[in-house]
Amino acid sequence: MKKSGGVEKKRVRRSSGAVQNGGRDPNSDTPPRKQSAKKDVYQVFAEKVRDHKELVSRWAVLQETRVEYFRGKDFTSFLRNHPEPKDILESDRNLEPEDIANALLRKNLLVRCDRVVKTVRPGKKKLSTWPAHLEIFADQVFSENDAFFAWTFVKQRPLWQTLLSFFWPVLTLAICLFPVYPHRCKLLILYSCAGLLLLFLSLLLLRATIFGALYIVIGKRVWFFPNILAEEATLRELFRFWPKKDEEERPKWTTRVFYAVVAILVILLLRHHAPDEAARARYQKRVSNIIDDVLEWNPRLALSGMMEKQQNVVNATEPETDFGDGSKMSSEDDIGSETVSEQREAEVSDSTEDSDQHKHHHDI
Repeated sequence: MKKSGGVEKKRVRRSSGAVQNGGRDPNSDTPPRKQSAKKDVYQVFAEKVRDHKELVSRWAVLQETRVEYFRGKDFTSFLRNHPEPKDILESDRNLEPEDIANALLRKNLLVRCDRVVKTVRPGKKKLSTWPAHLEIFADQVFSENDAFFAWTFVKQRPLWQTLLSFFWPVLTLAICLFPVYPHRCKLLILYSCAGLLLLFLSLLLLRATIFGALYIVIGKRVWFFPNILAEEATLRELFRFWPKKDEEERPKWTTRVFYAVVAILVILLLRHHAPDEAARARYQKRVSNIIDDVLEWNPRLALSGMMEKQQNVVNATEPETDFGDGSKMSSEDDIGSETVSEQREAEVSDSTEDSDQHKHHHDI
């Protein structure tokens, strides 16, 4: 009987503990600590929207802080044209863009701002579309009419950007120390950079030639490597070879003929003013001399050159004595002649003293 009573007490304690933890979802397999550590869906949504390239944004100064902001009408049009990020919100995916923005404002992921300068400047007809200075708006409610919203959280930096920030000082120091590199390293760096530059320029010339030829002959706009000059393109998109389909209207034949005539005239003009072989050789020699001076520079040679220059300056500053007959004597020759004359005078005085002493002994 005592054992059964003890078992009932344990069951009661377990049931009471279950009642106290009634907020826990019985169908969820995730422990409560992991559920609390789960990231907020609105935080993930805000990071996704901020990284999206279709949402137009700018940078401005908000109370001495540089922030990234966007316009209210751009946010609404973005969510209507790109509803994919709304799937992150799970149960709130069907909310309107205004309600989503108000939720971001309540969670302090956004802050509504207003332009500092609210009057039209002299010489302009309207206010700036993207003001450079902002201030916090009193009513933190979403609006599309001349309303600006700044992100309040710090954007996560990719790993490669962090590594690149550490490598920049090392790269700068390496560039400054290029003159003291060994000769083979200088040649390797020089030809590598020249080869990359030549490859890039050749690629730009090739894609421009293909574009011009296809535009004039068949009236198609085809840019191979279409993102090679795009600043916002990722590394994968930068080297994409196949271009997009030409969705614009086909150009008129008069426009194509005009550009064909312009291209022919430019080619004839360049050919007429092209340098001859002698000018090319002179330019190549001048460039080669400059490159050789950079490659053959050595700290020891620089120090020896400084010493020779200083020695020449010392020799140039020494005074010279003109005797009138065309012969000159420098200060070193003056010093040498003075020492010789002094030695002769000393010898004469010594001999005179000896003769006097000898005569004195003879008289005694």
